Amino acid sequence: MSEPIRTQVAIVGAGPAGLLLAHLLAGDGVESVVVESRSEEYVAARIRAGILEQSTVDLLRSAGLGERLDREGARHRGIHLQWPEERHHLDFVDLTDRSVWLYGQTEVQRDLVAARTAAGQEVHYEVSDTALHDLETDDPSVTFTSSEGEARRIVADVVVGCDGSFGPSRAAVPSTVQQTWERTYPYSWLGILADVAPSTDDLIYAWHPDGFAMHSMRSETVSRLYLQVPNDTSLDDWPDDRIWQALATRLGHGQDGWELTPGPVTDKSVLPMRSHVSTPMRHGRLFLAGDAAHIVPPTGAKGLNLAVADVGLLAPALVELLRKDDSRLADDYSDTALRRVWRCTHFSWWMTTMLHSTGDPFDEQLQLSQLRWVTSSEAGATGLAENYAGLPIGF
Repeated sequence: MSEPIRTQVAIVGAGPAGLLLAHLLAGDGVESVVVESRSEEYVAARIRAGILEQSTVDLLRSAGLGERLDREGARHRGIHLQWPEERHHLDFVDLTDRSVWLYGQTEVQRDLVAARTAAGQEVHYEVSDTALHDLETDDPSVTFTSSEGEARRIVADVVVGCDGSFGPSRAAVPSTVQQTWERTYPYSWLGILADVAPSTDDLIYAWHPDGFAMHSMRSETVSRLYLQVPNDTSLDDWPDDRIWQALATRLGHGQDGWELTPGPVTDKSVLPMRSHVSTPMRHGRLFLAGDAAHIVPPTGAKGLNLAVADVGLLAPALVELLRKDDSRLADDYSDTALRRVWRCTHFSWWMTTMLHSTGDPFDEQLQLSQLRWVTSSEAGATGLAENYAGLPIGF
């Protein structure tokens, strides 16, 4: 093994959470090294979240990462909620004076890679055998095998796991202190990207007896759409024509003159739906952020935004710990972050259970009652808008 790499913060995972943390730390004079099991191209191309909360946009702007977002992102005032013969618009700006932006995770990743490359950030891609060591000491470390097959070690003051639900960081928290809560939903999303202009101004969330549907977008020329499907659905059973027909039915093609315009499908995938929370989000000198600590179903658009909120809390906590030897924010990190995690987990569950068909007639009447209340009550609409557009970081 070659000489150890020495740094202040070793970050496992080079997705948005890991690179944003490195960027924020560097802005306050804290050094970091990042390791990632995938290639740079793979991480950059992952199609994930597309909706940014107000607080996420504010943080990216304050970190000097908002130029292209402001130029190319699309600000949206709210969403449409729909069920057969009914469509209602919730205007978040009128309700809460906050909005959301459509700006894909791939674009956020691109901005972060450009910023960290320009700054000379040390990132090791395509590593293997990543392991975390001595997390309860003052000299924790991360070992890995480089893409060239060389055994390497990073010795740091702090290790941060931003490596998702299947990475080694969560598993490094001893089972004697770790608690997990999980719910697997009895349905999945079939998602497509299509080279066609969106057929809507704001996102449409549609309840339908056949199953939930959603019309989102990635740009003025690319649409993102979803269908509720059974778990273990095979893409072979869903040719493009069947997808567009189901979308037209569930989204209300022809209702009040509205039309869904189909187009060439460029990407197709099935996304499982689950909620997972792992605590604590700190053990010794290991801190967890993003999917390494929590997973939410995508209905409430919280996954990427929760990761950004974690990092927005963790970065100043580590700066205080490493530059000023003040551990108060670091000691509070897990409890503070988890308050928002559970709030967003509940909101994601609430949106999911309100909009997805179960086939149970009793559930159907409860869901329709909930939808009528949310769209007719200012208090109900404001609660949805406040949660969807994003609570302040540190909530």
